[in-house]
Amino acid sequence: MKDLKTVLTEEKPTHLMKRYALPCIISLLTAALYNIVDQIFIANASYLGSYGNSANTVVYPLTVAALSIAVMIGDGCCAFISISSGAGRDDDTHRAAGNAIMMSIVSSLVITILYLVFADQILTAFGGRVSAKTFELSKEYFFWITLGIPFYMFGQAMNPVIRSDGSPRFAMFATLVGCGINIVLDPLFIYPMHMGMMGAAVATVLGQIATAAVSVYYLMHMNTMTLHRNSFISNGRIIRKSLALGITSFLSQISVVCAMLVIQNMVMKYGAMDPIFAQQEYAQIPMAVLGIVMKVFQIVISVSVGIAAGMIPVIGFNIGAELYQRSRQLFMLVLKAEFILGCAALAVVEVFPHQLIQLFGAANESQYYTDFAVKSFRTYLLLTPLATINKGVFISMQALGKAKESTMLSCIREIVLGCGLALLLPVFFGLDGVLYSMPASDFIAFLISLVLIIRTLKELDTAGEKACARQN
Repeated sequence: MKDLKTVLTEEKPTHLMKRYALPCIISLLTAALYNIVDQIFIANASYLGSYGNSANTVVYPLTVAALSIAVMIGDGCCAFISISSGAGRDDDTHRAAGNAIMMSIVSSLVITILYLVFADQILTAFGGRVSAKTFELSKEYFFWITLGIPFYMFGQAMNPVIRSDGSPRFAMFATLVGCGINIVLDPLFIYPMHMGMMGAAVATVLGQIATAAVSVYYLMHMNTMTLHRNSFISNGRIIRKSLALGITSFLSQISVVCAMLVIQNMVMKYGAMDPIFAQQEYAQIPMAVLGIVMKVFQIVISVSVGIAAGMIPVIGFNIGAELYQRSRQLFMLVLKAEFILGCAALAVVEVFPHQLIQLFGAANESQYYTDFAVKSFRTYLLLTPLATINKGVFISMQALGKAKESTMLSCIREIVLGCGLALLLPVFFGLDGVLYSMPASDFIAFLISLVLIIRTLKELDTAGEKACARQN
């Protein structure tokens, strides 16, 4: 059997993508499905409907906030381990894994305490008071979801660490176990047991506990690393470098939080000015619909992130081994896959928006619900191919060792453009301005990404020529 070094440096790039990216895609897609599965079952429960939907939308960015820290720790550690392995610094690998475990535990406990103490203020900030019933359901759902935050963050942080140990399939399995439990328990708790938002949340938490437990089992039986007591001793150098490499993953997730904070408040403000949604019985519709559209988009982005993040160990190892031409080839393969994904997703949302919204309880709602959803899908996700390319560039930069460029580009797209345009465009276009903000942000960010892509390819070519000259 080929050893890991031979596989990463010699195996065909498309085979490596299948081996590493596919399990990562399934893992991240499964993680994204946790919340969207809740929303599907909630939306189709007549006693919850769009009120439950809007409550789920309010809480969703708060789970993503926790996820952003988990993936920063996990993806950063994954990139650091891969680069260290390629460079032959084996002692750094188990220390990075141990430090990642400790960071995930400590940070998750801090977030849990903050969420429990400031629940009312946090839910209000994210639009929970769009209606009294929405706020009541949001509080119920948020409380139980918060209790699962430590397990959720640990499982998500350890997933890329497991991939970096050469076990992408096990990482996928760990997430699938949790999601399977959630999917089985959701309808049971929501329908026959009539547990409402609490039932949806408890089903999710039980799944997260299962994923965390499976991850712990793997950490005790790792392939290329063995965790010792000194693995868990805080190492400032490793922590700084790992977090620097993972900052883009953090920004890609926290941007969802920032965008939803802005969007949900803009929806409340400009929805109240709309002749239809200003009516009390329809006030929750824009909040519910935008949440659905963003979660459908999150499924696409999960695949996009999975393609790029799954290839981090491969690209990072080749960079560490100074195989620059191979790294260039792998980078281009990622970008091609991202573009194909974006085009496929665009075709679905443009051609089948009615079918998509039917999954989320449209049959139980007014025509205004369906009409606004169709418009939102077709407008908000108009430039999805550029969005997936942007995401692939952001994440691949981590594996290429370009943490500063990756961070800069992510900040521009996710915070400056994502939040800035969501605040600005509604001033001129009202509620429609919220929908325009997404494609406008993706277009501007793509122009910047294109410059970075061209520059990076030239640098890899130059580095490859120098490496060949040294060998000769």
